Amino acid sequence: MYFCSPFVFWRTKTFNDQIVNTLSYKTLSANAATVDKQWLVVDAEGQQLGRLASKVAKLLRGKHKVNFTPHVDCGDNVVVINAAKVQLSGNKWTDKQYIRHTGYPGGQRSTTPTVLLEKNPNRIVEMSVRGMLPKNRLGRQLLKNLYVYEAETHQQEAQQPKAFNLNEFK
Repeated sequence: MYFCSPFVFWRTKTFNDQIVNTLSYKTLSANAATVDKQWLVVDAEGQQLGRLASKVAKLLRGKHKVNFTPHVDCGDNVVVINAAKVQLSGNKWTDKQYIRHTGYPGGQRSTTPTVLLEKNPNRIVEMSVRGMLPKNRLGRQLLKNLYVYEAETHQQEAQQPKAFNLNEFK
């Protein structure tokens, strides 16, 4: 028989000290000073547009890192080359519509990926990656870490970017 309630033990000082000693792990939250940003080069040649964009968005967001923090820019700087050689499946080259608005009444304009590929092939990749990032200040900041080029050459050679194979990345 107990002289008092068995739950009195939970409130004793020795038990609380044991909890504090065993649970000494703290959640580390990344900030701008502790983030390790790298430069990566991604080749878009022969890649499907949506799959490429989702993987690039994960790299920009930093979700592949151990110290991922949702409200901090902890992703890498990504350089996408060969944007003009990206693939779309089915009839999307003619049927898909990119819609924008001029801001004036009746000013809704639309274009197809074929027309956009002739004018500015970088915009196809930029728009699809932007759609997969958060729609807030953080998303706009993350998009500044994306550099898209339609050819094999790019202007970020001074940063010594590492080649990144998207086929091995989930």
